[in-house]
Amino acid sequence: MLLVKEGHLSELTTLFERYQTSLYNFFLRLTPDRAVSQDLTQNLFYRVIRYRGSYDPAQGTFRSWIYRMARNVHIDYCKQEQKVAGRQTDPSVAEQHAAEEVSGYTQDQYQRLDDALAELAPDQREVLVLSRYQGLKYEEIARIRESSVAAVKVQVFRALRQLRTLYFKQI
Repeated sequence: MLLVKEGHLSELTTLFERYQTSLYNFFLRLTPDRAVSQDLTQNLFYRVIRYRGSYDPAQGTFRSWIYRMARNVHIDYCKQEQKVAGRQTDPSVAEQHAAEEVSGYTQDQYQRLDDALAELAPDQREVLVLSRYQGLKYEEIARIRESSVAAVKVQVFRALRQLRTLYFKQI
């Protein structure tokens, strides 16, 4: 990223190849629409180019910097969607996600989990996607959300508790 910051934009290819799948999956968990997730991923990398000068390795890792930017892209998208009358993302109509095959879990269980995740408040869904699906550490999430590690731990705990309630309510 330091080379990209200095103007060597061809180096962004390496970063794109390394992060585009996980960022696409991040957006897909927040907005269960494949086309929107692809657009948001593309917009994010456009912003990386545009705001490359704001990257400062002393402020944290590149990973936390790009996820903070991804979070802002998603927030901007949600604000725009609220302005457009009659257009809301409906998780029940969204395309069904391809679930990873893990021994012992059925497609129905994955679908119930996705449905319960979609019912969470956006902040709760975001913190769970960052910690559980994207595998970010609490320290990285704290930098992304501009809060303390303790606050992130509490948010994850509360979000998991709410997710469990929603998941078992469906049974």
